[in-house]
Amino acid sequence: MKKIVVLGGGYGGVLTAKKLAKRLNKDKDVSITLIDRKPYHTMMTELHEVAACRVDEDAIKMDLKQIFAGRKVDVVLDEVTNIDFNGKSLKGRKQSYDYDYLVIGTGCKPSFFGIPGAEEHSMTLWSFEDAVLLKRQIRDMFMKATKELNAEMRKEMLTFVVVGAGFTGVELIGEIAEYREELCHEFHVDPSEVRLVVADMAPKILPILPDKLIKKAEKYLTKMNVEMITSAKITGVTENSVVLGDKGDVKAQTVVWTAGVEGSELVGNLDVQQNGRKRIVTNDKLQSVDHENVYVVGDNIFYIPEGEERPVPQMVENAEHSAGIIAHNITADIKNGTKKSYKPTFHGTMVCIGGRYGVASVGMPGKMFNCTGFMAMLFKHLINMVYFIQVLGFYKVWSYKIHEFFRVKNNRSFVGGHLAMRSPNFWLVPLRIFIGGKWLLEGIEKLQKVITDPSKIFLIPAKVTDGTTGASQAIDAVKETVDAHTAASAVEGAKTAVEAIPVPGFIKNMVDWSMDTFFYTADGGFTGLAHFFQTGMVIAEIVFGAMLILGLFTAIASLGTIAMGVMIYTSGMAPYEMLWYVFGAFALIGGSGSTLGLDYYLYPRLKRMWKKVPFVKKWYLYTD
Repeated sequence: MKKIVVLGGGYGGVLTAKKLAKRLNKDKDVSITLIDRKPYHTMMTELHEVAACRVDEDAIKMDLKQIFAGRKVDVVLDEVTNIDFNGKSLKGRKQSYDYDYLVIGTGCKPSFFGIPGAEEHSMTLWSFEDAVLLKRQIRDMFMKATKELNAEMRKEMLTFVVVGAGFTGVELIGEIAEYREELCHEFHVDPSEVRLVVADMAPKILPILPDKLIKKAEKYLTKMNVEMITSAKITGVTENSVVLGDKGDVKAQTVVWTAGVEGSELVGNLDVQQNGRKRIVTNDKLQSVDHENVYVVGDNIFYIPEGEERPVPQMVENAEHSAGIIAHNITADIKNGTKKSYKPTFHGTMVCIGGRYGVASVGMPGKMFNCTGFMAMLFKHLINMVYFIQVLGFYKVWSYKIHEFFRVKNNRSFVGGHLAMRSPNFWLVPLRIFIGGKWLLEGIEKLQKVITDPSKIFLIPAKVTDGTTGASQAIDAVKETVDAHTAASAVEGAKTAVEAIPVPGFIKNMVDWSMDTFFYTADGGFTGLAHFFQTGMVIAEIVFGAMLILGLFTAIASLGTIAMGVMIYTSGMAPYEMLWYVFGAFALIGGSGSTLGLDYYLYPRLKRMWKKVPFVKKWYLYTD
């Protein structure tokens, strides 16, 4: 029995175990075990979203047992404290584990570079637990500040400093800047009292991005009232401040350290060749240079590809690429196949600054292109979903969309709140556009008739003077001009053409009376009011149709649709398809224009204006 042990349930470890299970599924003499301290896989790149309360805590976790359900991988929960490479054994707190092939993917931990007080007095963002603690800390500071009478203490509580202006630091400060709006509203804090700072020793933020994107990111952070302190020599962290060398001190009770990472504590203590902050040196097959049956995946790799000057970056795409190579090479070793060399190709980087804005440099080596805003965020979400499909298939992709788009609060998504309604308004958009389009086309067609012959009335049935209906007269005329067989067919067609929803007698009597009074003249013609009514109906069809398509005052347009449908019905000229208009309009009344419609922008403004009216404020005639 060949025993393969994957140590670590991070990006690299999970993908390696899945790819190994797929390749070795039918090999009964091979076992695959994944060992991790926690029962879940954490989406490390999304920690900032939990820390700033954009998504629920469970949104960034994936259960390991669920990931490997039905697959040839045993999940073991244990903390490995040492590895005996010569004895091919891992020592855990619960028991020891033998292996023939070992994959090390324990990831990294924050690096404090020996700066006094940094580890003791700052928070980190490198685990699920870190994100939850930081979320509570931020909220607690606002809560305590509302009760604090000392101005200096209150200022410290409402100052948040992120040390490190790389991807993690910028993403976190951007999320906090958005979260600030919610907390200031909830705790009645003036936004000007809240100070957000991101500081770094480097001369600019996001240093690996092109300068053009850096400027875009700086501009957006400035717009969000975030202070950026660069070229700052950080010399210490105290209980209530960060010492920034000649840049001075920043008083704050919340300091988050995102300034760098190093290999995990376990990796740092291993007797293997290391370089670059406790990363294990590997060959081109991703084997440790000291032990050919030990492979390294993800952030733990220190390997400089041929023609490059720097080692492969510590990013998710590296974990994805290296997992596939390792799975292939272990399988090749077991089956006496040919191993592959690691030749990574990276497709760019993306940074989201809050939920609404991002910058990205994506493409192929030598052919990168820059994008910002909507497109950058779109790329980020699409790439995330590509990864999730590999890990947990449709289940996770759907869950991700629910958390990122459908259940977001305060419009904190790159598509705003258009998809964030908890009611089924999103699914009503096609119905709204369909009904609006039908009204609009009907109105335009009739408008042409009105323009061609303004004196012609076609929306009001002609007055009956001899006891026969317009339909009966049409049938008689057909009978006089065609043979019997053709006449029978024509009669049936005429009946079908004028078939309408039956109207009860008492309603018909009332309508006849009102038409006699307002629309018909004594000689059987039409009054001026009839012409005005017809023109008004045609314009109403066009206006209500356009309003429904645009999602503008949708409730009014829906009520207007119902009213027009009822009027046409009582006139005795409503075909059965009119029922679709009427009952469809009932479904559209409840805010369907707030999804992908102009009501999404208009209603909040009107509600704010309405709530300022003194009478409304006094009698609480409003809703949130």
